[in-house]
Amino acid sequence: MNKYETVFILTPVLSDDQMKETVEKFKKVLTDNGGTIENEENWGLRKLAYPIENKNTGFYTLIEFDGDSTIVGKLETAFRRDEKIIRFLTFRLDKYAAEYAVKRRAVRKAKQEERAAQEAAEKEAAPVVAEEAPKAEDAPAAEA
Repeated sequence: MNKYETVFILTPVLSDDQMKETVEKFKKVLTDNGGTIENEENWGLRKLAYPIENKNTGFYTLIEFDGDSTIVGKLETAFRRDEKIIRFLTFRLDKYAAEYAVKRRAVRKAKQEERAAQEAAEKEAAPVVAEEAPKAEDAPAAEA
C-alpha cells in the first residue's frame, strides 16, 4: 500500500453543508475502494492565484490516505465527473514526505490543543472580569 495526498478545490458557491457532503462523497470513494484515510484538513475558503472558470476563490481540502495504485484512478475519475470540483492534485508520498506529514500533523494538533486550552482559560477568566466591572446603579450620578 502506498501513501497518497490529494488536494482539491471546490467551487465557492456551495454552502457549508454542500461542501461537507461533497468531501464525504470523496472520502466514501476512497474507503469503498479499499483505502484508509489518515488525515483530512479543511483549509477553508481561499483566494485562487488566478481565475479558474471565472471564480477567484474556492474551498480547499486536503486528504491523506493509504491505498493501492488503482484507487487514484478511481478517485480522479470521480473528481472529473463532479462539477463542484474546480481543480485537484493527487500524488504519492515518498518516505520523507510521509515523515514530514506526520510531523506536520503533530505540530498542528499541538497548536490546536494549546489554542483550546487558552480559550478555556480565557472563558474561565471572563466571568471574573464581568463581576469586577461596576454596575450602572453603583456609579455616581453625573452632576449637571
